[in-house]
Amino acid sequence: MLLSRHTRRREFISLLGGTAVALPFAARAQQGERVRRIGVLMWQSADDPDAPGRISAFAQGLQERGWIIGMNVQIDYRWGAGDLDRFRNYAVELVALAPDVIIASAGSIVGALQQVSRTVPIVFVMTIDPVGSGFVASLARPASNATGFTAWEFSLGGKWLELLKEIAPAVTRVAVIRDPAVPAGSGGFAAIQTVAPSLGVELTPIGVRDAAEIERGIAGFARGSADGLIMVGPPSSVAHRDLIIALAAQHRLPAVYPAIYFVRAGGLISYGPEPTDQYRRAAGYVDRILKGEKPADLPVQAPTKYETGLNLKTARALGLAVPNTLLVAADEVIE
Repeated sequence: MLLSRHTRRREFISLLGGTAVALPFAARAQQGERVRRIGVLMWQSADDPDAPGRISAFAQGLQERGWIIGMNVQIDYRWGAGDLDRFRNYAVELVALAPDVIIASAGSIVGALQQVSRTVPIVFVMTIDPVGSGFVASLARPASNATGFTAWEFSLGGKWLELLKEIAPAVTRVAVIRDPAVPAGSGGFAAIQTVAPSLGVELTPIGVRDAAEIERGIAGFARGSADGLIMVGPPSSVAHRDLIIALAAQHRLPAVYPAIYFVRAGGLISYGPEPTDQYRRAAGYVDRILKGEKPADLPVQAPTKYETGLNLKTARALGLAVPNTLLVAADEVIE
């Protein structure tokens, strides 16, 4: 069963990424118009289980606006697998294809693209602090070649700590897995720090340069019985999500994650923006840019949908009694 799902996922991604190659010349000739080109640089790997929903939402959003893959638009996908070097290499590669617009699925990807070109239009999704990162001049008037949709405000870090204390009230020591080199890591950790004293929590940062660092950090931290974990989610840490979930289970650490797919993979609880909604909305901005509008004039938008995920199986394994308030609030409960 797992193999068939994996196979279907790869076939689906290949279909979306390769449709323009499979249907090229006849369809273009019928249309009698220039085929527009879109680059998409994803932070995930091509076989990531969460990827099909995102690219499907984007393709659906385009189709609703009259853009049919393989007929009047071609999409070139690249998969960064959470690797900053790949982001930089693929940024160069995509810009060289002379696309009409590029979708960037993380802040580190926006930065890599802008290092290559300040003229190719960029629509970003799930991006933290685009103003502080220098991607745009302001949210209302980006005044650059980039615009798009933010992931969350740093203040969400306080919400994650409150969630952890609600589901595991005894927790007094919390490790925060973050990448200090990116705004999501440094700003997210700082936001959690502001809330921690009022909740009686001591924080310990853990870096995410590689799997070995994560393993050492979590193993070194998990010494007491009143420990918990919060994961701040830049691509460099999300790429190791299966390892982090496994280590949290091994060391019996209640953990809060920034997206619901962590809960589906065995994580305890999550809260964050619903990502497929952003990809669908991004199609609207791509449509406007393809029709002549400039990213500089399109305001950066905040998330409109947030979701809470809860894994009751994981809660039982940790010996946690889940409050009814969390059960009622959860958008998805894994039994």
